[in-house]
Amino acid sequence: MNNKYRVNQGILALVIAGISTFGYADDTLKISTKGGLKISTADGDATFALGGRLQWDYDDTSVDNNPSEETFEVRRARIYVAGTVNDWGYKAQFNVGEDDGGSAEDLYIRYNGWGSAAKVTIGRHKEPFGLEQQTSSKDITLLERSAMTENYAPGRNAGVQLSGKGNNLFYAVGLYRDDGDDAESVAETALTGRVAYAPFNESGKVLHLGLSYRVGEEDDIYALELAGVAGQFHAQAEFFDADDADTDGSYAQIGYVISGTPRPYKNGAFKRVKPTDGWGVEIALRAESGVGKYSDIGLDTAEGEQISFGLNLYPNSNVRLGLSYMTGEIDGLEDEGDEIRFRTQLTF
Repeated sequence: MNNKYRVNQGILALVIAGISTFGYADDTLKISTKGGLKISTADGDATFALGGRLQWDYDDTSVDNNPSEETFEVRRARIYVAGTVNDWGYKAQFNVGEDDGGSAEDLYIRYNGWGSAAKVTIGRHKEPFGLEQQTSSKDITLLERSAMTENYAPGRNAGVQLSGKGNNLFYAVGLYRDDGDDAESVAETALTGRVAYAPFNESGKVLHLGLSYRVGEEDDIYALELAGVAGQFHAQAEFFDADDADTDGSYAQIGYVISGTPRPYKNGAFKRVKPTDGWGVEIALRAESGVGKYSDIGLDTAEGEQISFGLNLYPNSNVRLGLSYMTGEIDGLEDEGDEIRFRTQLTF
């Protein structure tokens, strides 16, 4: 199945989803425009939300002995509709900022009738693997995910997932069909699962433990997660291992919210800082080592090391101004790669 869709197909899906939801609406509606458009019936049996994100990036990447490459372009431009009708939910999200006309991100239907303990999701969505991968791109601390996450964690694929939560325990397991990123990729079926537990889970005091495992036709991969929040500090680390390929890698990351607002945590993943009084200010440092995908700094997928520094400014809950510097090298080679990235992000 080809995961690429033209924009007109995406717009049609959005319109159909919205109309189908509010063919059900009763006479009184509740409308909110905080962080996007949200509409619900008075009895709550039907809801509808329209939102998205826009990320404009300036990027300067250079590799030793090669000219610097500068770009100023859209990193992500996504729009989505989501909602519920009785016990059923849906989400349709598209990336409309791509040169080929756009692509589908999330396209799924979800059964919520069993409550928070068990939900069934059918369609295209993220495979449940890894802490950084499960954290939204609008919420990750550094502007780009680690080279380890990029190399080992699967993204969105078509599948069926069972997920739920209870007593600070979060789980998800699903069967997926991975058609690959290009025409040369080999399609495969994979069973992917993740469990996370937070023995401490309150504002400014979080301890997170997690385990992910993916059994595929090409390789079996697992990841270990450790993270926490202590007041203005937050930290996270992951270790990845691919059995058949006999490769591994890890990263460790620490951040500090200078403005004093703790980093939020919800449902086994982190959220971005949301300032409560004035601008939010956050600094971060990440170190990683192992076989990773070092394309952000202009290098190949190989064994290497990388260091990343980040500064984030949050004028309000919807806007983020981010600056990052990444530098690294591939083991056994003289070339070093560097990247400076500045991002203006708006979510709605």
